[in-house]
Amino acid sequence: MPAPPRFSPRTIGIGAAVVTVLVWTAFIVIARASAARSLTPFDLALARICGASLVLVPWGAWMVMKDLRRKDGTASSLFGLSPLSLRLTAGAGIFGGVAYALLAYSGFFFAPAGHASVLMPGSLPLWTTLLAALVLRERITPGRAFGLALIVAGDLVVGGRSLLHAFDGGEVWKGDLLFMAAAFCWACYSVVARRHGLDAVRATIAITVFALLAYVPVYGLLVAGGAVVSHIGAAPWGEVAFQMLFQGVGSVVVSGITFTKMIQYFGPVRSTMITALVPGLSAFGAVIWLDEPLYWNLIAGLLLVTAGILFGVQKTSAGGRAAPRPAVPATATGCRDA
Repeated sequence: MPAPPRFSPRTIGIGAAVVTVLVWTAFIVIARASAARSLTPFDLALARICGASLVLVPWGAWMVMKDLRRKDGTASSLFGLSPLSLRLTAGAGIFGGVAYALLAYSGFFFAPAGHASVLMPGSLPLWTTLLAALVLRERITPGRAFGLALIVAGDLVVGGRSLLHAFDGGEVWKGDLLFMAAAFCWACYSVVARRHGLDAVRATIAITVFALLAYVPVYGLLVAGGAVVSHIGAAPWGEVAFQMLFQGVGSVVVSGITFTKMIQYFGPVRSTMITALVPGLSAFGAVIWLDEPLYWNLIAGLLLVTAGILFGVQKTSAGGRAAPRPAVPATATGCRDA
């Protein structure tokens, strides 16, 4: 029989980059579209966690068993399902598994996808750089500081308009704050992963296992007690299955693997430049598929945020220092996201 075709590293790298950008972009558009359907933010988080768990929990158990057979002393926790210690699993899982999902999905119920396109991917490098400087003692170069200033300006251009309408009874500002809080949680997770040198696959498995064992029981108790409203029982099964497939398998598993492959081929600096396409693509995707208006402040915010990301990366590259490498994508997401 003929041997299966083998792709070159370049082909794999380009394919991984395309898939990563498409999934991160689709996460923002689909999450906003989902807010107009049956499921609540708590239901969407449940679908994300359960969908990812179908793949990552067995993977984690297999990885732990393999480590035990090797007797290499690798720590594991949570009944042998997480390939990381309990302290690291809980620390990463709280920020990257539970808090990020709840905050991001909640934001889409108040603010349009165009705002998420700017505020989630845009504020992520801002929070990550500030936390890295505080926790990891990384120096903020003048070039990166200028890039961050552009990002802050873009966030203010987009979020400032909704804050002005808050006094008129508008609620978009709530979504904007939730998007920035979600990016902050993902930045916390990224800094934890970088501080401890966590492997991307092991970290993704660990946060999923933690979210499954911590979030799902609490969700069930709150729904049973009437403290949290859930529509998952009344929603069409097709919608629930789609959310589990896309939000869980796609946004968490697939983009996690492709992002790692993209980093391996392109490196962290060029990868950051590639993912800078996500804000613009998702914003225009929201205009095309969700009929969202494209106001002048949104266009200005997109330009400022994208320029800030690219400028900061270029200056870091020129200075000979690698841009910070996220452990897993934002996402989702949101970029990194998804």
